[in-house]
Amino acid sequence: MGTFTQSVAVECAQDGAPARLRWEGREYVLAERPLRWFERRRWWAEEVRAEKGRGPGLVDHEIWRLQVSLARAAHAPVRTLDLAHHLDSGRWRLVRVHEPAAAGTLRRTA
Repeated sequence: MGTFTQSVAVECAQDGAPARLRWEGREYVLAERPLRWFERRRWWAEEVRAEKGRGPGLVDHEIWRLQVSLARAAHAPVRTLDLAHHLDSGRWRLVRVHEPAAAGTLRRTA
């Protein structure tokens, strides 16, 4: 579907991983365990200087890939979303909505 940026409300589990989210007025729950990685950001184009010893949040973006479905719909299709977590502010942004996969390629866990 594409890349963009939109603020979303995320509720996290005790380990800090996303567990639920609210997007466009709807509640979503995870259908699979989320994946996390870090991507470099162009901090030199956005910041005047980098403080010594400060890396996470300044140099890297924390990215989470979630497979979610509507919380109140038992047979809702699974959607794959990428979220960026801003470590300093705690804010979450939706940065990518993936095209639906072909039927039968996504599995749900209980």
